[in-house]
Amino acid sequence: MSIREEKEAFEELYLAPKACKSRFSRGRTYPEEECEIRTAFERDRDRIIHSKAFRRLKHKTQVFLAPKGDHYRTRLTHTLEVAQIARTIARALNLNETLTEAIALGHDLGHTPFGHAGEEVLNELLEGGFRHYEQSLRVVEKLEKDGRGLNLTFEVKEGILKHSKGMGPILSKGSDKPSTLEAEIVRVSDVIAYVNHDIDDALRAGMIDLKDLPQNSKKILGETHAQRISTLVKSIVYSTREANYSEIVMEDKVLSALTELREFLFEKIYFSQSVRKEFEKAKRLLLQLFEFYDKNFENIPYFIKAKSLFPDEPKERLIADYISGMTDRYAIYQYFECFVPKPWQGLEKVFGGIDYEL
Repeated sequence: MSIREEKEAFEELYLAPKACKSRFSRGRTYPEEECEIRTAFERDRDRIIHSKAFRRLKHKTQVFLAPKGDHYRTRLTHTLEVAQIARTIARALNLNETLTEAIALGHDLGHTPFGHAGEEVLNELLEGGFRHYEQSLRVVEKLEKDGRGLNLTFEVKEGILKHSKGMGPILSKGSDKPSTLEAEIVRVSDVIAYVNHDIDDALRAGMIDLKDLPQNSKKILGETHAQRISTLVKSIVYSTREANYSEIVMEDKVLSALTELREFLFEKIYFSQSVRKEFEKAKRLLLQLFEFYDKNFENIPYFIKAKSLFPDEPKERLIADYISGMTDRYAIYQYFECFVPKPWQGLEKVFGGIDYEL
């Protein structure tokens, strides 16, 4: 028996009955020989961590564009916080922690530069719209490894696709519900993470004060960052156990408090004048880049290569791929390259040799 087989046997023996077991994965698009050491979900997690798209998350905005402080969240630190919360819940429920981690690490791979400002502009420009969770799936299926993708398992890809909820229900319903409890954990952990760390960042930025937070939410969830997360995680764990793992749930009053906090953030932070002012600048920058690439498509090396890899894809789709994969600083670099006269020392010295590869 191989080490992988020992791990699979351990999962079947010790994980909860409704946990997703590695041995019973619905598999990959392209069949592969199994690893002697790692389970299928361990391989997926490793592939995501070693991908170029994952590394670029460190220079993508969460909420505050290009903050001067070093302690504001980026898309990468958000991803890590989601993974930590999701793993804690999965372990406490005796579900598949590795599958949960893989979904969490990959859930935002397709996110645009400048946070949701980038998503808004591409959604307006691209026929059929643009949604970051669909782009995340496209990244792992097609864009990584020169068009070959990461060839992840069905369960990880489904979790990535169904993690997002926008302003919709925090807990999924109907056709929106993923087939694994592990994917549902990531969905709710995403909300827990961003609601709490965005409050933390907004406090640091001086946009809000603790007294501004809804009183009912503070009473139910707690006054501090740690207290709120602890309350939310415990509610999910105990409520799901009481529901006999029929679905991932939390107490009604706790879910209501979390929803109230999310609405508070949309009103006071995400839609605030100061944040939207910078988002509009970012949208104009990306709009001009999109128009420039559209007019100069055949003269840009990236698009020549992309067209050879995806000959049936419209150029607007390939431009969206390029822009959505950019970091904030690479988008700014490209804007300078396309629209601003170069200083004598060269932009590569100003920006530190930033690069982007397909």
